[in-house]
Amino acid sequence: MSLKTIAVCDESELQDGQMKQVDFEGVGKVVLYRLNGTIHATSAFCTHYGAPLAKGVLTADGRVVCPWHGACFSVCTGDIEDAPAPAAIHSFKAGVVDGKINVTADPSLTLKSNMSRSPKLLSTGVSGSGKSVVVIGGGSATFHTIESLREHGYTGNITVLSQEKHPPIDRTKLSKALITDSSKLEWRTAADLKIKYGTTLRTGVTVTSVDTSSKLVVFDGGKESISYETLILAMGGTPRRLPISGSDLENVYTFRNVEDSKRVDAVAQEGKRMVVIGSSFIGMELVVAVAKRGLASIDVIGMEEYPFQSVLGKEVGHGLQKYHESQGVKFHLGTQVEKIIPSESDPSLAAGVVVNGQTLPADFIIMGVGVAPATEFLKQSGFQLEKDGGIKVDQYLKVQGQDNVYAVGDIAWYPQQQTGESRRIEHWNVAGNHGRAVGKTIAGDPQPFAKVPVFWSAQGQQLRYCGLGADYDDVIIHGNPGEMKFIAYYVYRGEVVAVSSMQNDPVVSKASELLRLGLMPSPAELREGKNLLSIDISTTSSKPRVESL
Repeated sequence: MSLKTIAVCDESELQDGQMKQVDFEGVGKVVLYRLNGTIHATSAFCTHYGAPLAKGVLTADGRVVCPWHGACFSVCTGDIEDAPAPAAIHSFKAGVVDGKINVTADPSLTLKSNMSRSPKLLSTGVSGSGKSVVVIGGGSATFHTIESLREHGYTGNITVLSQEKHPPIDRTKLSKALITDSSKLEWRTAADLKIKYGTTLRTGVTVTSVDTSSKLVVFDGGKESISYETLILAMGGTPRRLPISGSDLENVYTFRNVEDSKRVDAVAQEGKRMVVIGSSFIGMELVVAVAKRGLASIDVIGMEEYPFQSVLGKEVGHGLQKYHESQGVKFHLGTQVEKIIPSESDPSLAAGVVVNGQTLPADFIIMGVGVAPATEFLKQSGFQLEKDGGIKVDQYLKVQGQDNVYAVGDIAWYPQQQTGESRRIEHWNVAGNHGRAVGKTIAGDPQPFAKVPVFWSAQGQQLRYCGLGADYDDVIIHGNPGEMKFIAYYVYRGEVVAVSSMQNDPVVSKASELLRLGLMPSPAELREGKNLLSIDISTTSSKPRVESL
């Protein structure tokens, strides 16, 4: 490592509560932060997808939030605060000399190509303590659990039992880009997990039961079993199929994993006719992914009046519908599918979907109608499941009535910070942050879960969303959803509970912090034009409010 100390700007250019991106040796970039009289410096880019952190949100308690997808880092150490960041950022020494801010750094670590810092693992292997964690599932929650366990010093064995045939991947890119090579999506290779994290990854494994009395996980039809001290249930969801005639035909696809992506990629070719059942996120992301492939037709069937209506509201849904229609998509809304009809020439294949007595011709069909918690095998294992198959947990994500068993991600009904009511939320960020919290708890530092849900979606422009708006009773719109440039505030019982936006970064990142801190403006203030970006949560004067919450 070759360190250099460089004067990067005048001290007067960085005021209290501000951050600023500066050049380092011409090609490198560093972000400076001034909090409570102290200057900090880090590398400049989010390790998730490379967003410029200086365009994000800074808080007085030392957090910098990515402007795109909610990843968060400590400005003091560079450590990960929130998923979906897969790696920490670099932290550099900074100070003031003769009115100039000086930064000391290895110039190579200021390059975007080196934006990720290897995690500071307090443990990388097994101490022989006899402790062991078994994780069932191989998704976002599992990856972040492994990272968090080792970051916080857990020294026991970690074993992952995953149905998938590869290490944990960035699943969000499947529906957004139809990537078919799992190696391009892996957060860590199997070798890295084994060597650097002391984790045994068992892929292609189907768990059939859990014996909680003897603390055994049984898999592969009873042929094998493994004991555990602590068990983490992280199975995620199983795509639903509508109970209608023809739903099991060969070219009727659900979408969840790499194999699904391969199947859709292979058939979504020029001249083909595509029908999507379901007008919410997975189906509509696939519409965007194939829209430029020259398909003969794309038809979307939905039960609501507008796509995305239950989550985003009528006005935003209508705006997004207009965009998709401009790209040649035809919607059939406020309706239900009657049946899927087989091909006369090959009865194993679907030839069309019947809606309101009309047959929509199809060469392939996507059934994007949600997922069910993948918990079927737990029914015979003494677990009490909710009506939808989910599992209720406490604030530490521990399964009620079970000894050292946790549930995370899509399957977990967990208590919400503000209301205490339990909800099950199928967001990538939620699963990742569940993993980070439960890893810290198991490592010996109990971490109640209190993160604001965040998600994003590619819909012509990037849609951002934070909060819990499922039960909204009013929506306040700034901007024009029809022009794909807006901010929407979702109100429930007189309080703003969620925010969505397009082309208004970093509004949603700021909103997520205001919701975290309990500082979100009232609906009345927002109707009068209050701008979230004008609210101070980063200066010394704001610190008492920020740190007291």
